[in-house]
Amino acid sequence: MRTFREVLRLHTESQLSQRQIARALKLSQSTVSLYLRRARESGLTWPLPETVRDDELKRLCAPKPTVPRPGRPLPVWNTIHQELQRKGVTLRLLWEEYIAAHPDGYQYSRFCDFYRAWRGKLDVVMRQDHRAGEKLFVDYAGMTVPITSLETGLVRDAQIFVAVLGCSNYTYAEATWTQQLEDWIMSHARAFQFFGAVPEIVVCDNLRSGVKKAHRYDPEINRTYQDLAQHYGVAIVPARVRKPKDKAKAEQGVKHVESRVLARLRNQQFFGLDALNEQFVRGAQRQTFSEAGWLSSILV
Repeated sequence: MRTFREVLRLHTESQLSQRQIARALKLSQSTVSLYLRRARESGLTWPLPETVRDDELKRLCAPKPTVPRPGRPLPVWNTIHQELQRKGVTLRLLWEEYIAAHPDGYQYSRFCDFYRAWRGKLDVVMRQDHRAGEKLFVDYAGMTVPITSLETGLVRDAQIFVAVLGCSNYTYAEATWTQQLEDWIMSHARAFQFFGAVPEIVVCDNLRSGVKKAHRYDPEINRTYQDLAQHYGVAIVPARVRKPKDKAKAEQGVKHVESRVLARLRNQQFFGLDALNEQFVRGAQRQTFSEAGWLSSILV
């Protein structure tokens, strides 16, 4: 730790005050005081011995974790967090209830410190509530299926389009040659035809066929894709870049299609898109709704 070494050097060799050291190294005076105190407690003097490693100095500079004193009761922080979601409930009110039940408990400032430390460890997740028919999530599977040409013997990979309704998880899947604009648009049209209705919103990824220019607040939708939306009366809402949880339904739908359909077809050889999509239909017909109600497909 270069900063720690510089604090010791300026304090010992240059005889600078803590305020001068803080100004020279652009640190707070309390940080300089902390470094000097930790050095004294550890018995370190300048110049530092060659045996002292940077990881040891880093450990000295790290703030000591705040640990509640044993014997003092602490509330259940998950309960505190849930209560704060209720209208009118504040942290002070919850502390007053806590201190009334535990007079020997922590004071308000420490109570808040402990709660904020606990809350900082939470994995914040945006919860999405889906209404029936509101959203359709669309994406392409990462897996492809090789198709062999009967004429030339060349092998070409087919792309798998997946569309999932947000509320019911009702899923449509089909194989196309590419992810280009024409296949992208026609896959949407066939999905709408299969569902027998159109959603209010289509949530898509930021692939070039759908989104010409990705932007967090004002993405530029491909003109043909926008024409499709106007024709069917739906809204296109692209997911944010590198935010897969915005389209978690599509991610889950793709996962199911890959594991329950594509993985089972891995040892079969196909000679056309029609043959591949026919297998999708047959596979769905062989399973009951309770076994695979999430998956339905149609022949392209």
